[in-house]
Amino acid sequence: MSQALASSPRIAFNAQEIAMGIDRLAQGVLSRHSDPNGLALVGVHTGGDLLVRRVEEALGRLAGRALNLDKGLVDITFYRDDWSRMTQTPRVRATQISFDVQGRELVLIDDVIFTGRTVRSALEALFALGRPARVELAVLVDRSHREFPIQPDYVGLELPTQPHQSVNVFVFVEPERDYVTLEDHKYQTGHSPEVAA
Repeated sequence: MSQALASSPRIAFNAQEIAMGIDRLAQGVLSRHSDPNGLALVGVHTGGDLLVRRVEEALGRLAGRALNLDKGLVDITFYRDDWSRMTQTPRVRATQISFDVQGRELVLIDDVIFTGRTVRSALEALFALGRPARVELAVLVDRSHREFPIQPDYVGLELPTQPHQSVNVFVFVEPERDYVTLEDHKYQTGHSPEVAA
């Protein structure tokens, strides 16, 4: 049986649409937290750092004041349930959370949600550091196809996809360069870090 050929990536969302999606996330957070100063934002490696900062900027702009929230990044490499089946060698990155998560209200921010495995792993990594009072989930792109009963609290953009497709989010320091691609059959076998989000 012949394998399906990978297609060239095509643009799913442009910079303006991504900006709107980030604003939608911020609006959702503010609808539940009129004073966001007590929140902490935690991104998931690898694309989390810039996205976390972009969400914080949108929160401040919409709230009408500059914010300096506690921010961090969580590495999920050793919390994945599929690491032994990855087709690529995982790159280990340090979890960077300089504040105590115990009793905190956290917003976990990820670029794409797919199966829910990444979110489950991120929650395990967070709870290994302490017990937050609450963890809410904000995702820029929801592409469906869950394998775990995990749903985001805040969604920026929705993208209908097929299971064999890959969604790649590119967020840059210059927001006008941002884009999201959709690609067919990028990975031929097993789960990879990008596929099993």
